Amino acid sequence: MTPTERTHHHAPHAHSHAHSHGPAKPVSSHLRKVIAAVLVPFAAAVLAGMVILWPGSAPPHQHSGLGLDQQTESGRVVKIEEVDCAKVGAQPQQQQQSPQGGPPVTGPCEQATIEVGSGPDKGVTFTEIVQPSASRRYTVGEGVVLAYAPKAPENLRYSVTDVDRNVPMALLAGMFALAVVVIGRLRGVFALVALVISFGVLTMFILPAILQGSDPLLVAVIGGSAIMLIALYMCHGLNARTSVAVLGTLTSLLLIGLLGAGFIGWAHLTGNTDDTTGLVHGLYPHIEIQGLLLAGIIIGSLGVLDDVTVTQTSAVWELKEADPKASWRKLYASAMRIGRDHIASVVNTLVMAYAGASLPLLLLFSIADSGVGRVATSEIVAEEIVRTLVGSIGLVASVPVTTFLAALVVSADRHNTSKGSKRGSRGGAKGVSRTAKSGGRRRRAK
Repeated sequence: MTPTERTHHHAPHAHSHAHSHGPAKPVSSHLRKVIAAVLVPFAAAVLAGMVILWPGSAPPHQHSGLGLDQQTESGRVVKIEEVDCAKVGAQPQQQQQSPQGGPPVTGPCEQATIEVGSGPDKGVTFTEIVQPSASRRYTVGEGVVLAYAPKAPENLRYSVTDVDRNVPMALLAGMFALAVVVIGRLRGVFALVALVISFGVLTMFILPAILQGSDPLLVAVIGGSAIMLIALYMCHGLNARTSVAVLGTLTSLLLIGLLGAGFIGWAHLTGNTDDTTGLVHGLYPHIEIQGLLLAGIIIGSLGVLDDVTVTQTSAVWELKEADPKASWRKLYASAMRIGRDHIASVVNTLVMAYAGASLPLLLLFSIADSGVGRVATSEIVAEEIVRTLVGSIGLVASVPVTTFLAALVVSADRHNTSKGSKRGSRGGAKGVSRTAKSGGRRRRAK
């Protein structure tokens, strides 16, 4: 083999070595500093806001005995027997009564014997009459939830308010966690941990802070931002790709907050449209119900926004990997084609989710003797429309905003990296040439 042949034999190896100094960094040092300059102060502000507004726990209050705001104990159905409704004095249910009342119910009723399973009267039994028209029937051995009124007469202290669903709910939660871990593996585990932390922020910070009298909008913005930062960085890593998704989500949340505040005020929505909000306002009159409505819009939009921004950012990164020479304009155009498909499906999902949650209400309005316009502008429906459309506008806007940011960041990053690669290639080629020449001289000297 001649010296020239030996030179050509070793050149490819040296050229390969010039490209094997490690993978390119996710972003250049300059871009990392720019992103950090935006997100670090924001994260610090969120942390400071949580420290300042941290409530500790919900303020104490006297139980009203209404809805979920009542003292409860556990119980179990020990016996069921059929009795004559007239003999036990069963009265018509409230929804069946006319304004003047009605005669006693006739026909067969069920008399359920309930045993108290917890509390000061554990082991005590009482009876509950189940009318033929009742929507809930009991079975022997079934667990139930009992409302306990300690100041009531002895024979009226306990009543059945619900059934015990601990086992099916725990099983369903376990199936969900198992599916996430089996399919998502390590990332699925991180997603579950982030979910638990997010739930902790909601129950330990957002809800108690609102009950303590803090501004619901401010609490929702701070708490929602904390949930977003924890969920995104824990699930997707502390990198530029996730940071771009965070910036896109923040921009969209800002738009949702501005639109929500504007249209809630313009449409004169009070937020007090059902028994639940009425009960909350009755127990805690200092809570601003209108702000609570806006806070619900922001928090409700957060989850689907994370999905869209992460997907768009990942799409831009993958497109750049497939075509390293693509400009940011080409990346933006390509990723927007993906984003438009995403918009079409996610917006429909968001609307259907709200419609499904309000289905009984929609049924009532469908049989009402009112026009569509009158129904749509009634406060209880207008509230859902504003909630849906404001969230959808923020969702749609997140696609171009996030795609634009991702295209700029990844293009600047790869451009700098490619320059470094070219310089490394030229240096490697020169090294090969020098090695080949010196090797040739050494061989000739021999």
